[in-house]
Amino acid sequence: MKTLTLLRHAKSGWDDPVARDFDRPLNAKGERAATTMGRHVRALGLGFDHVVASPARRVEETIAGFEAGYGATLGAVPDRRIYLASAVTLLDLVRELPADVERALLIGHNPGLEDLVLMLVPASDDDALRARVEDKFPTASLAVIAFDGAWADLKMNGGRLENFVRPRDLDPALGPDQA
Repeated sequence: MKTLTLLRHAKSGWDDPVARDFDRPLNAKGERAATTMGRHVRALGLGFDHVVASPARRVEETIAGFEAGYGATLGAVPDRRIYLASAVTLLDLVRELPADVERALLIGHNPGLEDLVLMLVPASDDDALRARVEDKFPTASLAVIAFDGAWADLKMNGGRLENFVRPRDLDPALGPDQA
């Protein structure tokens, strides 16, 4: 069984005057959320054989905070294609993962990550977890999708959503309208 974990970058600072969106840093809430998610992933016992990430500054800073909470370096490989990518582009990237990788982590942006979850996980009337993703995939949220077969053969509706965690699920202060 393969496991694909998707992590959206943490909350970025819109108040920071940068020339390009690519260079936007995290804000203080985003830094806290990234570290909190790293601690939670460590507590869940999740590990990764391969990590691919957008090279955007807010993703790099999310990785740094996540690693601090996780207690280990991820060794993320930057891939420019992830930056603001569509779900279709992300799916192509996942299909290119090395065959021997069992547990991959992809760190990037919305709407591509949310759309990828919804593309890979079939809708059903009783799937509350998928409905939460459909409602919103907030910053620093994490989705874990499992599927059988090879990365190259991953198809639409071919996965099972095993976990979806938002920062506010772990600390209400990291939810909307909180400082």
